[in-house]
Amino acid sequence: MDFLNIIKERRSIRKFEDREIPKDVEHTLLEAVQWSQSWANTQCWEVLVVKDKDVRSRLQETMGKGNPASKAIVDAPLLVGLAGRLQSAGYYKGQEVTKFGDWFLFDLGLATQNLCLTAHALGLGSVVVGLFDHDKAKEALAIPDGYELPVLVPLGYPAQSPKPPQRRDIEEFLHYERF
Repeated sequence: MDFLNIIKERRSIRKFEDREIPKDVEHTLLEAVQWSQSWANTQCWEVLVVKDKDVRSRLQETMGKGNPASKAIVDAPLLVGLAGRLQSAGYYKGQEVTKFGDWFLFDLGLATQNLCLTAHALGLGSVVVGLFDHDKAKEALAIPDGYELPVLVPLGYPAQSPKPPQRRDIEEFLHYERF
């Protein structure tokens, strides 16, 4: 599959077939995270693979009201949480070195994108979930201080094929030389 088509055809999937993801496919997904770019190669991510139904139920209870991905947290064959080590990315000798401070969200965004695009290329669907009580979710997953959990990603074989969303024309956001 052509890479640009992978980008164009990937959709947020919230309903999955009742079919397990083979271990070799799961490993490939984790390799996609492993090879993600990061600030000064800090690789600040920690990946949590959650299969236990009780833990997933506790995570589902943390979902924001009306979150359309709430059911996917427990129904998807695989749930991945991406946590980031704080004060690592965007830091040099313990000091913030950018206007934007801790760079962990950017690095986790790159890792999440790699995960989701690889999933799509392998015939899987995914949805990026960020609307939940992050502190309660951290507690459910026993994530220690010094780390944050900004994202959960349910993954599985799609049971739906959503239509592509409307996209802005390039001319609407393109600027040359100056804004």
